[in-house]
Amino acid sequence: MNNGILIQIGRFIVLILAQVLILNDINFLGYLNPYIYIIFILLAPININRSLFLVISFALGLTIDVFGDSGGIHAAACITAAYIRPLALRSAFGLSYEFQTVKLGNTGFGERLVYVTIMVVAHHILLFALEIFSVTHALLFLKKTLFSSIFTMLITMLILVLFRRNDS
Repeated sequence: MNNGILIQIGRFIVLILAQVLILNDINFLGYLNPYIYIIFILLAPININRSLFLVISFALGLTIDVFGDSGGIHAAACITAAYIRPLALRSAFGLSYEFQTVKLGNTGFGERLVYVTIMVVAHHILLFALEIFSVTHALLFLKKTLFSSIFTMLITMLILVLFRRNDS
């Protein structure tokens, strides 16, 4: 096994443990709950096999679902995020992504923020749409999506800045 695979496995385990043991217990004002496990999807290698990436993303979401007893909503949201990732990368990084030269650690703050925003908002929209699944609770859906997205983006950007690697 090479070093990159070990880093990805470690990241997978650490993010799941942080989410399950610490962050799932945060529910500030009923709307704020950070979902940082999406960082695994954000930081996956650009050239990863797409089918394998979808399976790993499904396993990530399913693991969160098993610990949170949430019936598959995280698995669905993770697969969706993994599926739209190339579109988000293309939107945020343009030609750098097209030529497979983008390295998240070497990109500007604005490009990283656009990428994180697209991915987190897409993930959260599906996650909360499946969780609430009611038109009569549309305001609750909007509040949870908006506030949890902002909270998740802030924490994610903070983590990306604090644990920045130039070769990631």
